[in-house]
Amino acid sequence: MSIQKMVLELAEKAKAAAHTLPLLSTGQKNHCLLAMAEALGKKTKIILRENKKDLTLAEQAGLPRAFLDRLQLTEKTLAEMAQGLREVVQLPDPVGEVTGLWLRPNGLQVGRMRIPLGVIGFIYEARPNVTVDAAGLCLKSGNAVILKGGSEALQSNRILGQILQEALIRAEVHPGALQVVPTTDREATTELLKLEEYIDLIIPRGGEGLIRTVTAQSRIPVLKHYKGVCHIFVDQGADLTLAENVSLNAKVQRPGVCNAMETLLVHRQAAPKFLPKMIKRFREAGVEIRGCPATLKIVGGGKGIIPAREADWYEEYLDLILAVRVVKDLDEAVRHIQRYGSQHTEAIITQDYTRARQFLQAVNSSVVLVNASTRFNDGNQLGLGAEIGISTSKLHAFGPMGLNELTTTKFIVFGQGQIRS
Repeated sequence: MSIQKMVLELAEKAKAAAHTLPLLSTGQKNHCLLAMAEALGKKTKIILRENKKDLTLAEQAGLPRAFLDRLQLTEKTLAEMAQGLREVVQLPDPVGEVTGLWLRPNGLQVGRMRIPLGVIGFIYEARPNVTVDAAGLCLKSGNAVILKGGSEALQSNRILGQILQEALIRAEVHPGALQVVPTTDREATTELLKLEEYIDLIIPRGGEGLIRTVTAQSRIPVLKHYKGVCHIFVDQGADLTLAENVSLNAKVQRPGVCNAMETLLVHRQAAPKFLPKMIKRFREAGVEIRGCPATLKIVGGGKGIIPAREADWYEEYLDLILAVRVVKDLDEAVRHIQRYGSQHTEAIITQDYTRARQFLQAVNSSVVLVNASTRFNDGNQLGLGAEIGISTSKLHAFGPMGLNELTTTKFIVFGQGQIRS
């Protein structure tokens, strides 16, 4: 079978499934999600065996540490994936929810009802845990999903897709609701992006190159997330111990993810006291510092700190590398974020309520925090359950995409025989 025909068959099955999913009750969907979670627990050894194959090839190819971190599955991560499905069970079902019902002068009742988007094409890189997150969220929100993972995670995604689809079948849910594209050939992605008659939305999740390529080629609407150039601004008068702990967590806790801090901005009045100790802690954690002239003057050069270039302010390192800049005030920090940021995640560390409010209003990233780590831009951490991705475009969703973000609304009208004059 040609790749073109194979992808078309997947899309046809997904479209057929999408017609049946809105008719499932919440109980049916939850039963299926619990069956999926149970299956992951029972098949842990098989999944880890297949994941090991992917890891071995990735290590032989010399792929970076951050990449391997995203690719690797463990008993702990599998247990967390299963728990994520159970948490989706506990979330309210958005499908069929009626909101904003109002009465017109002619007696018509007008409202809006949440409905699934339909068929979602999900294209992603080496994050096999995302296979499970996407499957659970799409099922609960009534969407069929076609999953096209990266070549480096092929064996992991295949086995996860097989296990989850078997759970669908046992729960008597249309098997076309969840399908994994079984090839790494890029032609499959190209063909998928042509099928606007079958697929309603494309969600790419991965590096900037992947997302720009998908956006350029797709005939289908694309929900974009180019990159995460995330900032923390340490304000004058900030609690410096709090600032140190938050900044260290934002950079070091898991540097290879999109909500890790990439640039630290420090008010010039806080910098002399804050930066020497902060950078010492970063160095001890293995972080390479790329500092502005003021940073170099305060801390000095030497091992672990080098002069920052213009390109560093735009960079999503996804590694233990951090750009540091001293700014004269809040306004300069905001201007820096507006120029170099990616509308992903920004935070301010401050004890001043007025400046916190100014920062929240002036910075229009998908999540803006006060006195908290950028690592909290995550659907689970924000109470959405698992997420399918983080949108940095404002249409039709902005920020972490949970269940509600995988639905849209239609107008519904109740009448008693009204006719239009």
